[in-house]
Amino acid sequence: MNVLVIGSGAREHALCRSLSLDPAVTALHCAPGNAGIAEVAELHPVDALDGAAVTALAVELGAELVVVGPEAPLVAGVADAVREAGIPVFGPSGEAAQLEGSKAFAKDVMAGAGVPTARSYVCTTPEEAAAALDAFGAPYVVKDDGLAAGKGVVVTDDLDAAKAHAAACERVVIEEFLDGPEVSLFAITDGVTVVPLQPAQDFKRALDGDEGPNTGGMGAYSPLPWADPKLVDEVLETVLQPTVDELRRRGTPFSGLLYAGLAITSRGVRVIEFNARFGDPETQVVLARLKTPLAGVLKAAATGSLDTLEPLRWSDDAAVTVVIASHNYPGTPRTGDPITGLDAVAAEDAPHAYVLHAGTRRDGDAVVSAGGRVLSVTATGAQLTEARERAYRAVARLGLDGSQHRTDIAAKAAAGG
Repeated sequence: MNVLVIGSGAREHALCRSLSLDPAVTALHCAPGNAGIAEVAELHPVDALDGAAVTALAVELGAELVVVGPEAPLVAGVADAVREAGIPVFGPSGEAAQLEGSKAFAKDVMAGAGVPTARSYVCTTPEEAAAALDAFGAPYVVKDDGLAAGKGVVVTDDLDAAKAHAAACERVVIEEFLDGPEVSLFAITDGVTVVPLQPAQDFKRALDGDEGPNTGGMGAYSPLPWADPKLVDEVLETVLQPTVDELRRRGTPFSGLLYAGLAITSRGVRVIEFNARFGDPETQVVLARLKTPLAGVLKAAATGSLDTLEPLRWSDDAAVTVVIASHNYPGTPRTGDPITGLDAVAAEDAPHAYVLHAGTRRDGDAVVSAGGRVLSVTATGAQLTEARERAYRAVARLGLDGSQHRTDIAAKAAAGG
């Protein structure tokens, strides 16, 4: 199979790594990719938001499957353009991707599907926002209705900060705060059949102890030793399948990756948000544990044949990812700093630990930082404790001036907390 992956982050590196290990994949391309992806796939320059350009590239390469990684191209309808050219594509239509592109649309779908979620108000004026904040009280949860690269949500006890975030957005969703731990659960779907993956937990705050500003994610781990063994079946039955069925009923079938961000509250499972693509950094740990070759699974979703697929096979090992971010992230990051130690990790820590590139590029012989989140150091082990130790041992070998990372990824779960 000749596969083209669209995107340039650690999620796409994780996808390319898994696809490169699949014996069925005979040619692997990525556009535009990054310095790490270049080691496993042939890179091509393309504007990922330009459906015509992506389609032309797929045709030129003779791609038999296109995998669209990031949310912005999906919302822009890139998958539609590729599909219209008759090429199987893993990723929802622009209309179905509104499940992530608009929080208000997602709330409407959940209401129609009877999916449990937080009570909420959609606000477009300061007066509406003030009334909604007053109705729910602190902690305040204020979400930009549109795409914000995982950073459009403010959760705060400070009413002025909540109002300021609301005022900065054209349209906001203000909702009740959900207590309890959060879980990310991905499902692969062809619009009818829904195949859940293994759950993961990510760490959104920039600093240890869940302090600091919200980020796109600073680390993740899987499995979740503290979670109810029936959690995946329950979420499939009450959240994932009803959502896919509702979208199909509306005439906007969703095929691709449906990501449910969940809160395990005192009153049961509640949906915090949906995403229309693999999450970053959870993808890094989930794919590290998937034993079933990836290409066939994605192709089955793209061609409407998931019901013929054998059950997915999973490793019993645990996986941990630690994100190394650049100076000042999640503010305007500093870029162009050289990264050292990549060869040392490859020599000393493989195959149990490896580095997935996010914001990197080649500068002559050097690899330099080119974004906010720069690297995802991923490791596996028999238990979370071993996976953590291996991940942080690899992190210690890497050098990036001014960089930051959390030191407590999966620490509580590994300690049995």
